[in-house]
Amino acid sequence: MTAQAGGAFPSLPLREARKRLRALRRALPDDERQAADRAIRVELHRLHVWRPGHRVAVFLGMADEVDLRPCFAAAWRRGVRLYVPRILSLRHGALAFVPYDRDAPLEPNWFGIDEPVVPLGRRVSSLQLDTILVPLVGFDASCHRLGMGAGFYDRALQRRRDRAQSFRRPRLVGIAYSIQQLEQIEPAPWDVALDLVVTERGVIRC
Repeated sequence: MTAQAGGAFPSLPLREARKRLRALRRALPDDERQAADRAIRVELHRLHVWRPGHRVAVFLGMADEVDLRPCFAAAWRRGVRLYVPRILSLRHGALAFVPYDRDAPLEPNWFGIDEPVVPLGRRVSSLQLDTILVPLVGFDASCHRLGMGAGFYDRALQRRRDRAQSFRRPRLVGIAYSIQQLEQIEPAPWDVALDLVVTERGVIRC
């Protein structure tokens, strides 16, 4: 399987594509990154992601990923129930979505990403969520997603993939910078396509 990206790197194995895309993302100047993050957060508000009473999965990303945290206080005030992924098994690539409360204590997982310390009995199925904001390494105009390669999200979203095409819950929204767009990603049979992708340049709808 390969990924194609315009004139940047025309055809590469996925491992090399991930490496180069992450390098591009890390190389973003701080002022450009902050401006892009603000633009992405504005787009999320325009998409009415933060609807009162809705269950929305967010992510507490790595340092070079889009920073969604400035949205959270307003979301809580509006009565949005936030959830974040929590890794259950690194070996099996398993994660669950657990509540993220305002005062929840956090601890880093194997990748150094913060996770709330809450009982696993409070986890919810992906089908119980209204929207999932999904981090990306790369994406294309058909809303195919290139992740880290461990398959955490694909496994967590398997039940939605197995449902009829008319079943559209939860809404899957990829979050990325425009420099992460590839010309084409050939999806694997187990991949779950996104419904749309939000970048600082706007929304790509599929």
